[in-house]
Formats: sequence, structure tokens, C-alpha cells
Amino acid sequence: GGLAGVVVGSAISLTVARSAGWATIIDAQAIVLSVGFSALVGLFFGYYPAHRASRLDPVDALKME
Repeated sequence: GGLAGVVVGSAISLTVARSAGWATIIDAQAIVLSVGFSALVGLFFGYYPAHRASRLDPVDALKME
């Protein structure tokens, strides 16, 4: 998701800059920071529910659905 956001965001930024005649610079540090943050959010929101679910009894977990 983070990589797709970088690609789409960069494409939009470059398209708008060319249309308006602006000079634009896409900083590598901003890309690394955004992809890193996206990865951390994805890991947290993937790990936390899975960890909670792993502590439940399977029969009780199926009853909750």
C-alpha cells in the first residue's frame, strides 16, 4: 500500500507540476519515511488483532461471529 501511494502521489505531483509549469523535487527521505510509516501501521494493525485472536479458545471465538 505504501509503495502504491508513493507511485500514485509522485505521478499526480509531477503531472500537476508540469501542467502548471512548476519545478518540483520529490525527496527520497520523504519517500522512505512514508513507506516506513505505512509498513509500521500495517504491521501493528495486522499483528495486534492476530495476537488477541491467538489467545482465544477456538470454540469461543467461533461463537462470537
